Amino acid sequence: MTDFSRLQTALRNNLQGRTTDIRVRRGNELHFQIVRGDAQRLAEFLRADFGAELILMVANDRRSDKGVLEVHYLFGNDREDWFAHATRNLPPDDRTIDSLATFYFPASRFEREIKDLFGIEATGHPDRRPLVRHAFWPEVYFPLLKDAVPPQKFEDDGTSFPFKPVSGEGVYEIPVGPVHAGIIEPGHFRFSVVGETVIDLKIRLYFAHKGTEKLFEGRSPADGVELAERISGDTTTSHSLAYCQAVESLAGCTVPARARYLRVILLEMERLYNHIADFGMICNDTGFAVAHSHCFRIRERLLRLNKRLTGNRLLRGGIILGGVGHDLPADLDLATELDAIIADFNEIVEISLSNTMLTDRLEGAGRLDTKTAKDLGVLGYVARASNIDVDARRDHPFAAYPALKFAVPVFTSGDVRARTMARVQEARISAQIIKQALMAIPAGPIVAPLGTLPAWEPAFGLVEGWRGTIIHWVMADESGNLYRVKVRDPSFMNWPALSFAMLKNIVPDFPLCNKSFNQTYSGNDL
Repeated sequence: MTDFSRLQTALRNNLQGRTTDIRVRRGNELHFQIVRGDAQRLAEFLRADFGAELILMVANDRRSDKGVLEVHYLFGNDREDWFAHATRNLPPDDRTIDSLATFYFPASRFEREIKDLFGIEATGHPDRRPLVRHAFWPEVYFPLLKDAVPPQKFEDDGTSFPFKPVSGEGVYEIPVGPVHAGIIEPGHFRFSVVGETVIDLKIRLYFAHKGTEKLFEGRSPADGVELAERISGDTTTSHSLAYCQAVESLAGCTVPARARYLRVILLEMERLYNHIADFGMICNDTGFAVAHSHCFRIRERLLRLNKRLTGNRLLRGGIILGGVGHDLPADLDLATELDAIIADFNEIVEISLSNTMLTDRLEGAGRLDTKTAKDLGVLGYVARASNIDVDARRDHPFAAYPALKFAVPVFTSGDVRARTMARVQEARISAQIIKQALMAIPAGPIVAPLGTLPAWEPAFGLVEGWRGTIIHWVMADESGNLYRVKVRDPSFMNWPALSFAMLKNIVPDFPLCNKSFNQTYSGNDL
């Protein structure tokens, strides 16, 4: 008997029958209702007995049709590719949940976000400071409530954010940002330093909160694709694919086989151009500008291939509901192009890594140990560089990945060099995956009709984007339009880890460490 089969009975036994409305959806999702006091017991139970971990929390305002607010807890099991989706109803007069913050760190950030956007308080939370909310937000304004009215005027009262100061002999602070030199989005970094050594780093984001999840509300499912593409400009395919998979899952839409292979090609093209560009930028932050120039030359070649594939350099319009927007151009020999690109890239890597002045800067810098990485729930190449073997393409396979063979490179040192080499290896593997897909792609249609979206049912899509696993959670209303869309970019999970990686490093190594993480502001500051 599989763990998923055992779980249905075990839930009733371990939670004394308080779990209700247990249903299996889409073959590997177990959906059920819980009551107050069950969330942490459920989380402990799923971790200890089934190896499943909390991967998402979603709040939802259902007062108009159901008379309650909802909080959803999504747990994932990588070993057997199944999910447990728990829902707790909150009456409008009791907008509180029991905090999971001391059990699992990412839950603390989900709960702070929910408090700022819905006004739902997590009792027992050790950090009551806002996460999304900044000083100019009125205290009683919770924008994702359906009856929220935007204030006529936002005013910053000048109150400083309550950073916990670090004190002691010889300790001083270096504030950086939120406004930075160059073209970069805003983020505040506050270093506590002794000499040049960093003993603490606090990161404050959400200066560019855009209300993305609010913008999804009321859109038709097709209109949501363009918004998903623009969540983070360098992650067009990953976010649009996660969104489309969530909507297709809700509608019961089966994407044609040819389209599934084309989705793999587009996703790996996005991974390829980002990883090659990142290698060049990491080298540039050691002063090795020639690698940066050549990697961006290669990136430009890839962007031009992207335009031939989809009509857009960032692959916009490539993923659509039910399939893909474009078939392969008849006059494009993509496999030959990729062979030349990878050969070019390999030469740049060899030249760069034979330079000891460069490699000395990478080795040992920005180390994130495995335990800390697990505690923080990091994802993607940051996790794989710290000896955590996770990859949704293999663990929760989607598109045509079940039919393809590929390795998942994992490194143990957790430093800048490991995160750099993870990109190098993944870029090479991406080219191999694309060539496999090109050889195996079947003939046939590239899009299928979506069908009708059932009202008030949740569904989600997972995609291994180039930074890590992306989740889109969706619910439709009675008219078939989007009622709630929740987005989790891997940067939401990975940004806090940068603070730990910087400990015991010198201040001048921050740009290098930061680039080795290369998290998105836009995908985090939704």
